[in-house]
Amino acid sequence: MEKDLLDIKSAATADIELILDTASSFKDVLSRDIKKVPTLRGKTAVNLFFEPSTRTKTSFELAEKRLSTDVVNFVVPTSSVAKGETLYDTIKTIESYGIDFIIIRHQFSGVPHFISKISKASVINAGDGINEHPTQALLDAFTIKEKKGAIAGLKIAIVGDISHSRVAKSNIYCLKKLGAVIRLIAPHTLIPPGIENDVADIYHDIGEGITGVDVIMTLRIQRERQTGGFFSSTDEYFKFWGLTRKRLDKASPDVIVMHPGPMNRGVEIASEVADSSHSVINAQVTNGLAVRMAVLYLLDSARPRN
Repeated sequence: MEKDLLDIKSAATADIELILDTASSFKDVLSRDIKKVPTLRGKTAVNLFFEPSTRTKTSFELAEKRLSTDVVNFVVPTSSVAKGETLYDTIKTIESYGIDFIIIRHQFSGVPHFISKISKASVINAGDGINEHPTQALLDAFTIKEKKGAIAGLKIAIVGDISHSRVAKSNIYCLKKLGAVIRLIAPHTLIPPGIENDVADIYHDIGEGITGVDVIMTLRIQRERQTGGFFSSTDEYFKFWGLTRKRLDKASPDVIVMHPGPMNRGVEIASEVADSSHSVINAQVTNGLAVRMAVLYLLDSARPRN
């Protein structure tokens, strides 16, 4: 492991597998009456979120506290950023307090990589623009492995706004490295230009795309990152690409349904599917806590000691 977790694209497969194996141990901790361990006592983490977040931010904060880490939640609107302070100066100020971890979510791609070059703290990318969201891919892989036993050879369909989704990119890199066969399903306008069929099989018909698959991962339409009209309406999108109960019947009988959240019911997924026995959406949230505990623990172990 390196001192930072910036992306999945450059991560070694062995490191991905190490994180998943370590997360299994931490999930056992979460099932105890006392869920807190002293593993990172004396360490300090700053959660630096420049974009809204419920699941990721809460998950990181809980993971930090479960490991006995001291936690600082950086509130951008009430910070000196609102007064015009540069990101460089903000990071240098934070680092002066002896911070061990910086968890960063930012609207611009590449910001975590920039921070990692100017900070001695371990930097964890919690989502940067339309680039990547590595811990989401790791928790998704952990959930698939938990429910299916193994990932290699599984047919996994990712449905939705592929072009603007950092979750999709990280999952493609992660699941391919672990041996899965990936299908991307979306309108032509939401498939990234230049993506090749050797990366994933591309479908524009959801019925055809999910036939026989073992896992279906639905994605939210990323309205905040879209600059034009990629489809006429959300009603039209649901009609042609939404995951419904009838469409789900085309998949494998034991298919699992995933969603990174937040869900837009009736747009990318029907409530009867999201709340069905095939859904592992809540399990993803729980597993995210174990995975992020594992990441914090392993990065701390990898950091050079003075």
